[in-house]
Amino acid sequence: MTAINEKSGKIPNGAALAALLAAGIGAFAVGFFVILNETGLWAAPALYGPAGGVSGRMTFATVTWLIGWAALHWSWKSRALELKRVYAATLVLTTLGVTLCLPPVWQMVS
Repeated sequence: MTAINEKSGKIPNGAALAALLAAGIGAFAVGFFVILNETGLWAAPALYGPAGGVSGRMTFATVTWLIGWAALHWSWKSRALELKRVYAATLVLTTLGVTLCLPPVWQMVS
């Protein structure tokens, strides 16, 4: 059974959109930590020796994604939000994250 918000008459979709936007945040976090490493501004510790710094960068990105998801879910879970805005933000964050992971971008920045 689906609960309908009594004030607006809409079905709450905040929990689902929180997961969607958190995915974009996670993708951006990966690119952000990669570009920080490649420019020499920050180096993640190697949490697993054979993988090197990748293990640290991915762990920090995963923690960022989980914190973002938890915070968004907690604040949006009972709200009815507009899909277009959240989808657009997710698309932008994901595109930026993937772009920051590309070696030609590292060469331009460093």
